[in-house]
Amino acid sequence: MKDWSKSEAWDGIRGGVATSATLPPAAYTDPDYYSQERRAIFAGGWCGVAMADDVQPGRVVVRDVAGTSVIIMRNDREELRAYLNSCSHRGTELVERDGDIDSVLRCPYHRWGYDLDGKLISTPLLDTESITDFDPTLFGLQGVRVDAFVGVVWISLNSDVPDLASWFGDLGDRLGGYRIERYALRQTATYTVDADWKLLSENFQEYYHLAWVHPELAKVSRVEDHYRYQGRGRYCGQTTTPVSAGDDDQWTTLRNADDLSATDAESGRHIALFPNVMLTLLPNHACTFLLEPLGPGKSREHIGWSTPHDPSPEELDKLINFWVLVNNQDIDICERAQRGIDRGRFRGGRLSPQFEEPLHRFYNMLADRFEGIDRCPEGDPN
Repeated sequence: MKDWSKSEAWDGIRGGVATSATLPPAAYTDPDYYSQERRAIFAGGWCGVAMADDVQPGRVVVRDVAGTSVIIMRNDREELRAYLNSCSHRGTELVERDGDIDSVLRCPYHRWGYDLDGKLISTPLLDTESITDFDPTLFGLQGVRVDAFVGVVWISLNSDVPDLASWFGDLGDRLGGYRIERYALRQTATYTVDADWKLLSENFQEYYHLAWVHPELAKVSRVEDHYRYQGRGRYCGQTTTPVSAGDDDQWTTLRNADDLSATDAESGRHIALFPNVMLTLLPNHACTFLLEPLGPGKSREHIGWSTPHDPSPEELDKLINFWVLVNNQDIDICERAQRGIDRGRFRGGRLSPQFEEPLHRFYNMLADRFEGIDRCPEGDPN
């Protein structure tokens, strides 16, 4: 079994993009690689797990993070809280699926109860006087690091990685003018894709394929209007300025957010937040993709559409129908890429320095996490 934590495993992608290879085929097809990736990337750093609007007061959501079950909710002060999905009595799974919750979380087995801050507050029929040195404060739920950014809930099982703001570096400041917290989630969709999650992210990061795969999108987000949008932080990005109306005003009909800068008011930001969130942020809406690995060559894509103002049903349908068209084109080409890598015995290729530098940046962030290097990528020159 190849050890992907060794630096020599990544020799082909270190250095500059002009000399870099693509990721080796095993990164998309090999079960051993997938197992190591789950530990290094999804258990080893921050990953996006839910839309923030999905975690409302009075609701609990359950998410799998690299094989670890995590429950996420809000306490009485509406602060995010996350815990391992295991009762402190005898380890029973506390929550099976997303649902409503009152002020006490009760184990279904013996009804031990916890408040929304994870404190053990009830042990029915347990004679604590007969147990030597029983301290209920030692038997609360085991907390997990949780935070919110760009309308997404993020989890880290690793206490040693930087906080979320440091993880993304300057991105919070760069996107601050949008005030994404005022965007409300309007609709969601989920797709199962026969392609590795990295292929979906790589496809999002580059616009080399735009004219051939997306003839409709190329009219509102033209190749010649793209440029990189990368600062110091764990993200890869590009911008379209200006966003065009296209044939049917698919992206420009909705009302813009208030008080945007002149640049933000005419641009589309397309940002892959490491490792597994893709965000297209426009003046009048956001489309957020959460990528969930299901195994080598298989993933699940969770999409949320958010707007700063209430759209009419007709406006929202028009917007989402366009996105579904574009996303179906992306899914088709990524599945074909997966089949070519797997069945076509692909041996690895090269990157276009003009169009695919973000992929090289992404590969190096993957390599850093595998090797245990805590490094925040530098940004493009101003």
